[in-house]
Parts: sequence; structure tokens; C-alpha cells
Amino acid sequence: MQGFGKFLETFFNAEVAARYLPDILSGMAVTIGVGLAVTVTGLAAGLALAILRAMGRGWMRLPIVAFVDILRALPPLVLIIIFFFAFPMIGVEMSAFTATWLALSLVLAAYAEESVWGGILSLPRGQTEAARSTGLTWWQTMHAVILPQAIRIAIPPLTNRVIAVAKNVALGSVVALSEVLNLAQSATSAAGNPTPLTMAAAAYLVIFIPAMLGARRLESRFQWRT
Repeated sequence: MQGFGKFLETFFNAEVAARYLPDILSGMAVTIGVGLAVTVTGLAAGLALAILRAMGRGWMRLPIVAFVDILRALPPLVLIIIFFFAFPMIGVEMSAFTATWLALSLVLAAYAEESVWGGILSLPRGQTEAARSTGLTWWQTMHAVILPQAIRIAIPPLTNRVIAVAKNVALGSVVALSEVLNLAQSATSAAGNPTPLTMAAAAYLVIFIPAMLGARRLESRFQWRT
């Protein structure tokens, strides 16, 4: 029992938790804000790139493929460091929020494009030909026939990737982004007690368990419709 009491005192210290709770809540707000911003811009950019690639123009397809392959190969941490530390050398300064958001948005856009493009390729070509034969334009065919099906196919890998990229908001601590893990590490050093890190772990559970449950429900819904 004495060992268990020491464990609680070390990792679940009520006094330390009460002292640093405002910092943890503030960090949670930043983590959620950056995560939502990355999700919206990353998915929108990925969808736009997939549509441009589906237009079939070679001069457009090659840069998109290069962008996707490069962004999927580079670690997000490297991109964050480049945006925050290297870009000011060429006159482009970014805040920690902007550097983290932009880097993770580009990474998510690359994965989203590949997922949607895979969904488009998986559909029989006859659907496009049949839709065009009824008088629909290319864009009307894409909007009404192809994209709804392709997005349904892409949803399972996309939901997993969105959650994985959103958790990478913690990488912003490298550029002093005031997200929950960065603040928890600072609080741990100041308090000489790891309770703030325990609180940060709990914060991640509070943020991402509902996100995973929502993603699972979304997948089930579209699978049922299919």
C-alpha cells in the first residue's frame, strides 16, 4: 500500500493538478483548434487536388503526383521546422500556430488526395461514360456521380489518417506552440512532478476518444449505405 500511495502522489498529485489545470485546459483548446483547422484545410485541399488530377491533363497530373509523394515521404516534424526556422531566412516569417497548421495541412492533403483518387480509380469507367451520354458535363458527372461514391470508399482510410495527423499537433511543441503536451512538459519541469503529463494523457483521451467513436460511426454509416 505504501508503494501505491507513492505512485498516486507522484503521478496523480491533487495539489499539482489543481495548480496546473488552467494550463492544461488552455493547451487543450489550442490542440483542438489546430486539429480542427488542419482537418478542414487538409481535406479540402486533398479533395481539390484529386479533382484536378481526375481532369486527366498531364501537365497538371505530374506536379500533383510529385507533391503527394514528397509530402507523404517527409516527416511532419521536418516540415514544421522548415516553415518556422528556415522560411524567415527568405523573408517569410510564421508563427508557431501557422507553421504547425500549414505543415500538417499539407501532409493531410497529400494523404486525402491519394485516398480520394484511389476511390475514383476503383469505380468502373462505364459510369462516367453513361453519365456523359445523358448530356451531363464533366463537372456534373464528377459532382453527381463519381465523387459521392469515391468519397464513401475513401472514408475509412481518411478517418484514420485525420486522427493520426491531428495527434501530430504535439509536434508543434518543437516550435513552442502552446499545445497541451508542451504546456504539460513545462509544468512538469516547474513542479518537479509528472502529474501534468498524466493530465495531458487524460486530455488526449478526452479529445480523441470521441473523435474515434465519431469516425467509427461515420464509417459504419457509409458502409451501410453502400
